Amino acid sequence: MASPPEPDAGGLTDYERRRAENIRRNGVILDSLRRKAAELSAIIQLSRPPTKKQQPRARPCAPAVVRRSLRTQGLPPPPASGPAPAPPRRSTRITPSLASSILDATSPPAPEAKVRDDGFDARTELVLRPSNVRRLVSADRIPSLRILPLVDRTVVAAGSNVGHVGFWVVDDDGDDAHRVFEYMPHLSSVGAIVAHAAKTQKIYSCSHGGEICLMDLERENFNINRLSEFPILSLCQAPNSPSCLYFGEETDVKLFDDRIGKVSTSWNAHASRINSIDFHPENTYMLATSSRDGTACMWDLRTMKKKGVESLVVLEHDRGLQSAYFSPSGHMVATTSLDGIVRVFSVDNFENFHTVERNNNIGTHLSTFKAIWGWNDMDLFIGNATRAIDVISVDLNDSSISTTNNACLKSEHMVSIPYRFSAHPCKVGHLACSSSSGKVFLWTRA
Repeated sequence: MASPPEPDAGGLTDYERRRAENIRRNGVILDSLRRKAAELSAIIQLSRPPTKKQQPRARPCAPAVVRRSLRTQGLPPPPASGPAPAPPRRSTRITPSLASSILDATSPPAPEAKVRDDGFDARTELVLRPSNVRRLVSADRIPSLRILPLVDRTVVAAGSNVGHVGFWVVDDDGDDAHRVFEYMPHLSSVGAIVAHAAKTQKIYSCSHGGEICLMDLERENFNINRLSEFPILSLCQAPNSPSCLYFGEETDVKLFDDRIGKVSTSWNAHASRINSIDFHPENTYMLATSSRDGTACMWDLRTMKKKGVESLVVLEHDRGLQSAYFSPSGHMVATTSLDGIVRVFSVDNFENFHTVERNNNIGTHLSTFKAIWGWNDMDLFIGNATRAIDVISVDLNDSSISTTNNACLKSEHMVSIPYRFSAHPCKVGHLACSSSSGKVFLWTRA
């Protein structure tokens, strides 16, 4: 075992002696650093220019304000402005007079939900009278429009870009206070408005805010039936079941059953947002959808419950599609793309189609066009940038489809570009169109 270190003559061990030496050396170094810091500080102080002590600035006195009333100045009082004007009627409580106008109307029999007239010539028989121009909503744009399926009267419903829904009872007498009604059931742009001929007392609408709203005329109120986190821009009722609502939620088509209050069927239909849904007028199991992905698809609802469902046919386009609608007979389907191009396909042979030649210089308008069919398989209506309506004549034969686009409807009373249309399902010759001015124009027979 090693012995402990022996102390030196001063009584310190070797370790203690080295420690004391280190302490002394560090002290010498610190003293040297303090001297250098003091010298440097003195040099800096000598190099700074002397500063003058700033005196506080005096606050400027505010000018005295002399307040003198008109009475003390010997002037008469201003004229009374009267009570402030009442705000426009915007609520979710339905006005009883509107409810009675629709409930008292006659609904069409089920087999004749939409009338047809192959002899009607829209080019010569439709006119726009000054009395048939109305502002239905206080907002600028009307992205959705629908004439309700009523036999003995005309009621136009319009949805605005800020969530308002306006109604115009065209046949009632009196001023607009008893004919035009505006409500605010949604908080964002209204995507579509639908009403079934078998149940006209219930009107549905959808919005960019993901709402499906029921307007119940019997209860005189609006109810939110479904709320989604995605925009809902397309809505359609099944022909044989008014309570079955097919709607597009982003890339999916979903079936909402209002009787049970939930979605019963859902399938992925497109790669982008769905813009329209339409049923075949004869084959109620056949459905057409259009999407921003540039395709229109045909579906067979009888196969929807199977896994890995596929569309019957896919119609491809260069630009995104705004709509795909069946003709009144169901023999054709017309599509409208984002650039305003219209194509007409034969349902019996989709390779038989025709692209409509028209002026597609739509500029930078905020709204897009959607072509709709009239009351026969011969007329398509679509707006153009010259504040007119193109009437496209269609001819289908066994081997080909031909179109003619050399007629249009113009009127000095239509002061803005029409881009949404609705044909009266029960009255031939009643065509409504909306514009970006918040107005609705109703063309009727001459």
